[in-house]
Amino acid sequence: MTIGQLYRSVRDRFRVAGLPTPELDARLLVSAALELPLSDLVFREQEEAAPGAAELAEAHARKRLDGMPVGRILGERDFYGRRFHLNEATLEPRPDTETLIDAVLERCAPEEAPFICDIGTGTGAIAVTLLAELPRSRMIAVDLSEQALECAAGNASLHGVEDRFLPVRADYTSALRPESGFDWVVSNPPYIRSAVLAELSREVIQHDPKLALDGGEDGLTAYVRIVGDAVKLLRPGGWIALEIGFDQGEDLEKQLRHHGFVEIEIIKDLSGNDRVVVGRRL
Repeated sequence: MTIGQLYRSVRDRFRVAGLPTPELDARLLVSAALELPLSDLVFREQEEAAPGAAELAEAHARKRLDGMPVGRILGERDFYGRRFHLNEATLEPRPDTETLIDAVLERCAPEEAPFICDIGTGTGAIAVTLLAELPRSRMIAVDLSEQALECAAGNASLHGVEDRFLPVRADYTSALRPESGFDWVVSNPPYIRSAVLAELSREVIQHDPKLALDGGEDGLTAYVRIVGDAVKLLRPGGWIALEIGFDQGEDLEKQLRHHGFVEIEIIKDLSGNDRVVVGRRL
């Protein structure tokens, strides 16, 4: 079987199954199995696929057809132009979260040296990206899962920012001192209402850790804790940036105002949905 035939075979099965992005999924899985750049699927399509690599591509395809996301199959996912390793304790970084990165970078000059706290760091995608984009910044990355912190530390090392990355195992900010003097508190916390979890796609509910999804009865449990703690952790004039659900902007704005934050802004993602809230502590 040639490389082109292998790709088209996988792609066509994905189309028949009704997967939302059959061409992209097939390209990613086949190129990874063959250990080829994506462009080589076209340039080398007449070449024979190595039998072992073809078998691996078929195994990848079966997992995808069984509902496993591409990132879980490959154990990695791209985010803000960088590749991040995953494990079973972490969410896949998603493009919507890049809105949070942009919000922070728009409020930080490249020469600044902000001290940042990322709460619920998971893969470390937010923390590592900000460290890479702000070369003088320092980061404390908090997560309750030791396995997630191991993943995040590995990603920090992968992208050469490990000397400015401090992983801390804790429940929210319980291990941090009040008046820590952070310039930023950032987080993509669990924000899905408990009752809605069962309605999520099987790709999410079967493969993403529930700890990183369940936001409690109203979806706001994590925010109440984080916003209340951020007031104590931020220096005067420090900022908070939180990813939010599409219908949570008004609730988060009220929380931030209640705790004395100003310059509050709700930022939309590329789909036009509310995605990030930012605010500055007086």
